[in-house]
Amino acid sequence: MSFLKKLTSKFTKDKEETEAYKDGMKKTRQSFTEKINDLLARYRQVDEDFFEELEEVLIMSDVGVTTVMDLIDELRFEVQRRNIKDTHEIKDVISEKLVEIYYNEDEPDIESINIQENELTVILVVGVNGVGKTTSIGKLAAQYKEEGKKVVLAAGDTFRAGAIDQLEEWGKRAEVEVVKQSAGSDPAAVIFDGIKAAKSREADILICDTAGRLQNKVNLMNELEKIHRIIEREVPNAPHEVLLVLDATTGQNALSQAKTFSEATNVSGIVLTKLDGTAKGGIVLAIRNELNIPVKLVGFGEGIQDLKAFDVHGFVFGLFADMIEEQTEESQ
Repeated sequence: MSFLKKLTSKFTKDKEETEAYKDGMKKTRQSFTEKINDLLARYRQVDEDFFEELEEVLIMSDVGVTTVMDLIDELRFEVQRRNIKDTHEIKDVISEKLVEIYYNEDEPDIESINIQENELTVILVVGVNGVGKTTSIGKLAAQYKEEGKKVVLAAGDTFRAGAIDQLEEWGKRAEVEVVKQSAGSDPAAVIFDGIKAAKSREADILICDTAGRLQNKVNLMNELEKIHRIIEREVPNAPHEVLLVLDATTGQNALSQAKTFSEATNVSGIVLTKLDGTAKGGIVLAIRNELNIPVKLVGFGEGIQDLKAFDVHGFVFGLFADMIEEQTEESQ
């Protein structure tokens, strides 16, 4: 069975998940599929000219130059190994290699949020202003509350006007407690208060917002280091997750942000928002391959349930859904 057929089989079992990735990745897929189909229509043979144009298509899809080079090398090897001549046979190999670039079988749970059993889980959320950081925190809190967990939020973004009020509003919607101080307060002090409150309320999860705009990388590092010291002192082995929120519509700029934050703190996962609003979804693969940081959550819309656990097979299914449907119709 071909890799694309395996994907189809996997996702037709879960219609809701299938539709989420199919609908959510429509813009990326239309851009990607259109270019791939055009390339396949112009080339019948897999040759060096074909690979050069494929390289350009992938770079234009924001997969990232380094990742594209790795992928093209892998494709060349597989084409030679399998003795592939017809360009239409290469679609299956591309989909397979995209998953392999992302997914390492030695790390089966890389996409899961690290939730502690029977003790407080501390999740630190970082990212620049405007990427959907506070909104993502609110959605995540609401989802954990629905699962029956007791959640506390710490309003550590004390510098942005309205950030505390915005988190408070999400706290009301999710029916969870928000620990705050006045605007301009020391963010580390707010996180300290949040830990104390979470412990006294016997909460399961504390989610900490952090400042989204600091003057330079030195300030960013100093602020995050201070927050880390307080968390580690009060909760051994915490934070259990450091989630970086990125806006998918910014493409390569998101990759630059990921590099900056990964130098300032130990980012354990990415929350990629607005994936439904961009044709630059290939950035998922660039972040994973170039920085070795997994995407753990993706945002497909404005609703609370539109923040979903990332599934790389679902991502590739969303990328190739139109091609898969074409193949299914042809085989019927």
